[in-house]
Amino acid sequence: MQMKNSGRRSNTERTRETRATLVKAARKLFVDKGYAETSTPEIVRAAGITRGALYHHFTDKQDLFRAVVEAEFAAVAEEIGKAAISQDKTAIDMLVAGSCIFLDCMLDRGRVRLMLLDGPAVLGADEIGQLDMQTTSRELQVGLSHAMDAGEFRKLPLDALTSQLSAMFDRAALRISEGESREDHLRIFEAVFKALQA
Repeated sequence: MQMKNSGRRSNTERTRETRATLVKAARKLFVDKGYAETSTPEIVRAAGITRGALYHHFTDKQDLFRAVVEAEFAAVAEEIGKAAISQDKTAIDMLVAGSCIFLDCMLDRGRVRLMLLDGPAVLGADEIGQLDMQTTSRELQVGLSHAMDAGEFRKLPLDALTSQLSAMFDRAALRISEGESREDHLRIFEAVFKALQA
């Protein structure tokens, strides 16, 4: 009986690796130079991939940028999700922990530029808003919903509250990236959460 060659990669694996290589190379260039100043020839050179391969996997530069931004939102949401609901923590404790994680994630080089500056400019505020609601804001909404269900927070319109607090988080990340104190912003978040207590 012959065994299949385990050293051969499947088409799916090759596709995933090529896409990941393109996204990684493009991310670095988009962070270093910005979307407008980055060309597709630069991206394929940095990735060590042909231009044909780029257009096989992505429609155009904007489509590749979208993949980069989606990966950033997903990475931040995954980190926040690790601060999952715990039996021995209050809702405020978990929301403050999630706030810390969000701000720490946004300190990652280039993330503010990709998610909060170039993202809306290139993809539009509506698309970024939808992406946010599927990832980072969803994590916030889960925490707020848990706090209300547990009777720790007053019952308020959940979608509107999530939207307003999400905007506050984004503004804080921007200001911290410009040099403001992370601790000052965390103190504000904690005060806001306490003000929502039932």
